[in-house]
Amino acid sequence: MSAIPNDDQLLDAYSIAVTSAAARITPAVVNVESNGGHGSGFFFTPDGFILTNSHVVNAARAIHVTTFDGTRYEASVAGDDPHTDLAVLRISAPTQIAATLGDSDAIRPGQLAIAVGNPYGFQCTVTAGVVSALGRSMRARSGRLIDNVIQTDAALNPGNSGGPLVDSRGEVIGVNTAVIAHAQGICFAIGINTATFVAARLIRDGRITRSFIGLAGQTVPLHRRVVRFHRLDGQPESGVGQPLRLSSGVLVVSLEPKSPAARGGIREGDVIISFAGNRVANVDDLHRLLTENEVGQPSEIVLIRGSEKVEKSIIPAPADGR
Repeated sequence: MSAIPNDDQLLDAYSIAVTSAAARITPAVVNVESNGGHGSGFFFTPDGFILTNSHVVNAARAIHVTTFDGTRYEASVAGDDPHTDLAVLRISAPTQIAATLGDSDAIRPGQLAIAVGNPYGFQCTVTAGVVSALGRSMRARSGRLIDNVIQTDAALNPGNSGGPLVDSRGEVIGVNTAVIAHAQGICFAIGINTATFVAARLIRDGRITRSFIGLAGQTVPLHRRVVRFHRLDGQPESGVGQPLRLSSGVLVVSLEPKSPAARGGIREGDVIISFAGNRVANVDDLHRLLTENEVGQPSEIVLIRGSEKVEKSIIPAPADGR
């Protein structure tokens, strides 16, 4: 007579992956309450810093955070960036369990994606699905386009905003931020690589000052023939400088009228590979380079147009001065 299998033996590989990932991330997830509503967040450092969505806490008069063990804290806003719909909160409670952060550049469509949050106030709700697509763009409530957004079909509801999207290892790959109303299984998360860059600046300065060039882009691979022809994977023709070793760039999907990019001669369909002398392999690279230092300064932008390499000069404007 065979032995009766225990609960662990009854779990299939998918269930084991979801339960393991949820167990790893859940202690870092918090419930965020403000006069504007409810949302979620998660500790990304052990000394009380929490990542959440800007729209959850923006202009809130009072914010409270409830941790996994049920303790309620008053929270302060360390920094807020409506342009990426990200905010950092802090509570006076050190030695928290921080989430392990993954790499949103390494994820692939079809891989497991698990969302944890507090939809409608139901604490630490777990939903699972897959990464549906990468490189999406969505408009923040500020009106600025957020690029390189992750699309997932892991179910999100009001209250999930600001919670983590994790992979099968329980590592955070995104910050859940939005759903398409009246659609099923179309949800979005901001890539964790973008989120950590923004969070670091918010902790340091409380806000992010950006330069603005006025285009929406997404990361695309470069054709191998283009890479070889223009020596993007090796030493430049002059023999001076470091090799580029580029295999991807940023496709210009759309341009804002009369923007610095439009005035500088950039066109839809161009693929940006360099900005201000720095390599641009993906949208995150471009975001990092559009700092306050570029405002009003002529900046060389190198792009692939068809099969040709083209150089243009643009003068970025202050992001808040459009």
